[in-house]
Amino acid sequence: MYETGETMSEGSPNTPQPHRYAVEIGGRELVIETGKYAKQVSGSVWVRYGDTVVMATAQASPEPIEADFLPLTVEFEERHYAVGKIPGSFMRREGRPGEKAILSARLTDRPIRPLFPKGFRHEVQVILTVLSADQANPPDVLGPTAASAALMLSDIPWEGPIAAVRVGRIDGQFVLNPTLQQLEHSDLDLVVAGSKDAIIMVEAGANEVPEDVLVEALEYAHQAIQPIVALQERMRAELGKPKFEWTPPETLPEEALEALYARARERGLAEVLTTASKRERSEALERFAEALIAEFVPEEDEQAEAKRKLYAAGFDEVVKRELRRLVLEEGRRADGRGPTDIRDIWIEVDVLPRAHGSAIFTRGETQVLGTVTLGTGRDEQIIDDLGIDESDPFLVHYNFPPYSTGEVKRLRGTSRREVGHGNLAKRALRPVLPDKDAFPYTIRIVGDVLESNGSSSMATTCAGCLALMDAGVPIKKPVAGIAMGLVMPETGEPVILTDILGMEDALGDMDFKVTGTRDGVTALQMDIKIKGLTPEIMRRALEQARQARLAILDQMEAVLPAPRPELKPHAPRILTVKVPVDKIGVVIGPGGKNVRALEELGVDVDIEPDGTVRIYSADSAAAEEAKRRVEEVTREAKVGEIYEGTVTRITNFGAFITLFPGTEGLLHISQIAPGRIQRVEDHLKLGDKIKVKVNRIDEMGRIDLVRPELEGKVPPRRPARR
Repeated sequence: MYETGETMSEGSPNTPQPHRYAVEIGGRELVIETGKYAKQVSGSVWVRYGDTVVMATAQASPEPIEADFLPLTVEFEERHYAVGKIPGSFMRREGRPGEKAILSARLTDRPIRPLFPKGFRHEVQVILTVLSADQANPPDVLGPTAASAALMLSDIPWEGPIAAVRVGRIDGQFVLNPTLQQLEHSDLDLVVAGSKDAIIMVEAGANEVPEDVLVEALEYAHQAIQPIVALQERMRAELGKPKFEWTPPETLPEEALEALYARARERGLAEVLTTASKRERSEALERFAEALIAEFVPEEDEQAEAKRKLYAAGFDEVVKRELRRLVLEEGRRADGRGPTDIRDIWIEVDVLPRAHGSAIFTRGETQVLGTVTLGTGRDEQIIDDLGIDESDPFLVHYNFPPYSTGEVKRLRGTSRREVGHGNLAKRALRPVLPDKDAFPYTIRIVGDVLESNGSSSMATTCAGCLALMDAGVPIKKPVAGIAMGLVMPETGEPVILTDILGMEDALGDMDFKVTGTRDGVTALQMDIKIKGLTPEIMRRALEQARQARLAILDQMEAVLPAPRPELKPHAPRILTVKVPVDKIGVVIGPGGKNVRALEELGVDVDIEPDGTVRIYSADSAAAEEAKRRVEEVTREAKVGEIYEGTVTRITNFGAFITLFPGTEGLLHISQIAPGRIQRVEDHLKLGDKIKVKVNRIDEMGRIDLVRPELEGKVPPRRPARR
């Protein structure tokens, strides 16, 4: 199962020998190596799978910082030398992380963050560096395993280990850690991170996969994780450093917390918490907290300020307890709804006069403006990362401005959360997009969050789908999404919550978002905070999410039942012409002369290596004229076809007829008129327009013509001997 002390590369006699551990996963060896590289950091490992290598380092600050959160940073660094590339930036060096790197960092951050001790305030930095990428085994799924191994070997307190695997499904069969090439044929791309006892994080894209299949895939993945977790436990036992001592921040004693909770209930905390409006609830809760804490901390107390901080933190725990009690015992939620109730929804489409497609989706106090812009092939996103894709014609961008939550904050660059939420909506909608051959546009969706109180990413999915339909994009089926929660009691039945609020996300034991059509799931994101989540609970949660999704789809389709039959008048038109590959040069012309002439019409022209010519223009007449010209210069004569040609040359053996620009054929003297003629000029003159039929095209491409009205009256011409 594992080996130690094996050298993986050549070196001098003094080269230190690494500790090497290996296990077979998905038919390939997963190797974790430590003790040779980056030895000054608290914990470091190299993880190799195929020819993909990821280094993980973990380091914590010696002293805690003043913070009310875990100061954890996870970075995912892509080195272009990993695939033998020089970066495409102006400086020709790696810059800020790209979208894929940010998503990969989040894929590691989400499962390791819950396993740090509660109250831990030392700064922790986990850096994942991709040193080699074989473009078959993606490095993102190695991140959680590598980070876990580094933390396990370090002196940092952490309650691991965890590991992650990817599951695909090809021809109905699960595939463990599929390659990038296999994923192109898979209807499921599922990443699961978990511990020995529980699944902790799930990220999935799917092509309308049924809910029961997803549950089976989750169980399959959790079993596949176990050998990797066991391997890390052995590593920890043999090589791990002692964990350093740390002091949790002072908290309110349990007796005082119980007294605070009892008094809060007496003063009517439940009524305050079930105020429907977010703003009114927040203001009422703030007043309630001030009055309650004043009862326990008199103004004249010498340590009043310090005690108020303790009681304020204790009050947050009181609110969490009472919200959970309301759900479990009374079936009531923060805004008064029942567990399965969806907030009121209203929808508008075609709200912007110049956008190619637009929609407003509002669910309770969450509102998103979705817009669609249609572009040309030149608008595709250029991808300069370590994957095999070089461009992407589908973009989804999510914006979360501070006014959406009634706050004042500096506007900075796109946050990691915004990238992650946009990617979730992108995964949700990609499976229903039309094939590029049928709809060759670059599509950009923007989700601007105008109000937020829970699940703005799911509202972005709904708004984005409606905007696509409003734009006339012929999507295969509508897609909707819903955010779900879970409250698990110590004993008794758990309660699954539909359409969770922001505060319910914090109090619950699971946060999962599900998108899909009427026929199956297209994306899934799940973060689980408890152990012992059974397959039966997951089935119940997914079924409850399906029912909610169907209800939302009903409301979406009531407003816009299908994509509009035509694009908006100001949307660009794309016409496609397929030309022979050997005619591409004719379309381009010497030095691009012909293309420039087409662009003078007010069109953009893209020519692909397979002979596909795409013409883009907001002016449909200009696009049609450009298409006519391309077809004209690339036409090929066909045997049996009749053309109206022009006499362009006369010889003593016949006349050359131009059928269309660049193509001419010979009308032999014997085929010009009945009987024997002496001179061609007696019957044809330069510039004459006559109908001719293609009789034969020889192996040299030479065209032999006849006059169709003389067939049967003039003996057929014998082909010349060559």
